[in-house]
Amino acid sequence: MLEKKWFKIPSPIQEKTIPLLLAWDKNIIWQAQTGTGKTAAFGIPLAEKILKHENHTQAIILAPTRELAIQVADEIRSFLHNKNINVVTIYWWQSYEIQLKALKKWADIIVWTPWRLIDHLKRKRIKLDKIKYMILDEADEMLNMWFIEEIKEILNHTNDKKSTMLFSATMPKEILKVAQKYMGKYEIVSVKKEQLSCTQTDQLYFNINYRDKLEALCRVMDIEKDFFGIVFCKTKSDVDDITAQLIHKWYSVEWLHWDISQNQRERIINKFKAKKIKTLIATDVAARGIDVNDITHVINYSLPQNPDAYIHRVWRTWRAWKTGTAITFVTPSESRRLPFFKRATNTDIKLEKIPNIENVLLSKKSQIISEVKSAIENNSYQKQMDLAKEILENNNPYETVAALLELKYENELCSTKYRKISDAKPSRWWNRRSNYRWWNNRSSGWWYNKNRWNYKRSSKSNNSGKRNNTSKNKKKY
Repeated sequence: MLEKKWFKIPSPIQEKTIPLLLAWDKNIIWQAQTGTGKTAAFGIPLAEKILKHENHTQAIILAPTRELAIQVADEIRSFLHNKNINVVTIYWWQSYEIQLKALKKWADIIVWTPWRLIDHLKRKRIKLDKIKYMILDEADEMLNMWFIEEIKEILNHTNDKKSTMLFSATMPKEILKVAQKYMGKYEIVSVKKEQLSCTQTDQLYFNINYRDKLEALCRVMDIEKDFFGIVFCKTKSDVDDITAQLIHKWYSVEWLHWDISQNQRERIINKFKAKKIKTLIATDVAARGIDVNDITHVINYSLPQNPDAYIHRVWRTWRAWKTGTAITFVTPSESRRLPFFKRATNTDIKLEKIPNIENVLLSKKSQIISEVKSAIENNSYQKQMDLAKEILENNNPYETVAALLELKYENELCSTKYRKISDAKPSRWWNRRSNYRWWNNRSSGWWYNKNRWNYKRSSKSNNSGKRNNTSKNKKKY
């Protein structure tokens, strides 16, 4: 079964976790990063421990998003190998008929999103007092999505004899508080601190003005031969705006955020997995659970809110131990936060220059030449041979090729497609003190504030004396 899934050598997390979970006599918190095979790390022992179908749910798995829940359920089904074990996914926006049928059949393993499980618990459609195993996947992300109260309520409905497994890429204090209250005795298993850094990914950043971000994104997408990446934005309005502008420029992109329907989300994710589109514009939460390998680039259109979110983004290029490139656009107002991200992630984010127009055009031309060479080597031009002879019969071959390139690429190979990117100037935040001194020392600037400050200082020192004098010499009428 494992050979069919191309499992030959276990990953570090699988090597440490699977023996512990096969015994499964203790509660475990595991600190594991995205893309290291943690689903198999708990899925294989779970498939081995559940031997037969019973008239109650045996295992509950919580995932923060629908996509991650579907991915986990599919992975566990692949490990069961003809066992009579029922695995069901229940999430928000799913048909109620499907959910009720799954609950009536007493599914052995149910993968939930927190809100949907809370809904069914309130309606008393499921009981968790007999479950044997409880797994919380991406616990830190559920914390970021404000699911902490829902998790506490779910754990209150479970029995004390269950075995609990908690996976998290980072280890916030709130997660440890939940573990201390609800997990009893537990063991923390984590990789070394240096292994949690993002050193496997080539990390770069551009100093750039906000108005030039879209132009820089276009240049990065054009200069890379096999660009296949995700562009992360802070808000859904940014996602909509960037997607609309890229589509207007004839780029093949799709977008992902919470305001689109489930059917549309699944269609977009399937297209991205099949590489029918090369660029996905998404928010952090909407992109959770997208299991896509071979991602070459992650573009941080703006710095995320915290280093944990940055780590989650960057690790997407390192799924299945494949390297990639993470590029962050840093505006002058964000530059003061960058050293904090470097220290928190224990990595060196290198400053790079934005690709200039000449290099982008050279890269495009080399891509066209390589595509033509590969077509000639593979003899994929034979179908068009008759037409080629007819065109070249009375025409110059160089002029003919130039005309075909013009018809095919039009303005793609012209520098007019790109506009100039201005240099990013330092933010006034950094120079506020020096700017104040400069304005204050000018002969015609801010003299009123300066005099007012001197007046306050002198009045403070002589305040008591003035009061006494005025009180003694006050005239009576």
